[in-house]
Amino acid sequence: MARKIAVAGGGPAGLYVATLIKRDDPQALVTVTEQNPNGATFGFGVVFSDQALGFLETDDPQTHQLITPHMERWRNMTIAHQGEKITIDGIGFAAIGRLHLIQLLQQRALETGVEIQHSTTLSAGGVENLDADLIVGADGLNSVVRGNGKAYGTAIDHFSNHFAWFGTNKPFDTLTQTFVETGLGTMNAHHYRYSPDMSTFIVECDHETFTAHGFDRMDEKATSTLCEEIFAETLDGSPLIANHSHWRQFPRLWCNKWVNGNRVLIGDSAHTAHFSIGSGTRLAMEDAIALAAALRDNSEIEKALAAFENARKPVAQKIISAANTSALWYDDFRSKMNLAPVDFCFDYITRSGRVDLDRLRKLSPDFMHLYETSRSGDLEAAL
Repeated sequence: MARKIAVAGGGPAGLYVATLIKRDDPQALVTVTEQNPNGATFGFGVVFSDQALGFLETDDPQTHQLITPHMERWRNMTIAHQGEKITIDGIGFAAIGRLHLIQLLQQRALETGVEIQHSTTLSAGGVENLDADLIVGADGLNSVVRGNGKAYGTAIDHFSNHFAWFGTNKPFDTLTQTFVETGLGTMNAHHYRYSPDMSTFIVECDHETFTAHGFDRMDEKATSTLCEEIFAETLDGSPLIANHSHWRQFPRLWCNKWVNGNRVLIGDSAHTAHFSIGSGTRLAMEDAIALAAALRDNSEIEKALAAFENARKPVAQKIISAANTSALWYDDFRSKMNLAPVDFCFDYITRSGRVDLDRLRKLSPDFMHLYETSRSGDLEAAL
């Protein structure tokens, strides 16, 4: 008898896992339920490291070939601090518009035979009544499938910084981090192009700076106007474009269990990874690959879900631990603003604790030459 698979959530995680399950089991009846209308999404671009694209090319070359021609790519990143711009070489990234990515994944899902239902909101009772052998919760932070989280051992808190997610029609050459002193505190912008004429522009600050500027009393328009003024030099006259660009504090969510009966969680339903390491979408898609593989290798759903959780959770936890360490660096970047630009960059690039000096010398030889020369007191010669 054909398996019935119900996937809650039509973002990258839900669309991708539905496609892989249907690809591996063409007889399965796979349905994706999405609460938003077709074509609606929030945010702007999403970013993938070269390493993340490498996993996709290895595990699913068809999807890799589908999305990579639409990506903007670069080999270096830039740190702007104290009026200087320093390049860190060898830090490769690629980006694509979130809506564009969803459209491509949706196209592939439909071609594979997945049924997609938009503008359909699931309630807790609706999940209980789903006629499905397997229910996949790919419905994000506020997952209906996860519910109150008790069955999954869910823990959630928030990092202390505030951030707002904008777009702009200025295409930046690289992934850039711009740090500024405003007189009322310190602020940071993460910005990178995701199409030839559009960039993501995430503004971030600590709570003291947030309240000192009065952001806690501003609406979306006033916030974007003030951020345009603060980052006027960086934006070079380009406006910030809002799309539900409200101030938030990043949620740190982790579920100790990802499986409950015939329900399984993937992506942000099970865990969140801070945007500073660009791994949220990567983790969701890797979850999808691992779940599909477990279902392919095990005829019994119960055994498949156990195999998935046992294999995948430790891998995700390692990446999320690095993301949490990175996020804590951002929560405290105010204390580092007095560092010289090259020292600030070194502190930044080693923030997660995953990169040692030998690896950095291989990965970023030009930057490490600059850094090590400056440490020997010969910065002028390095420049």
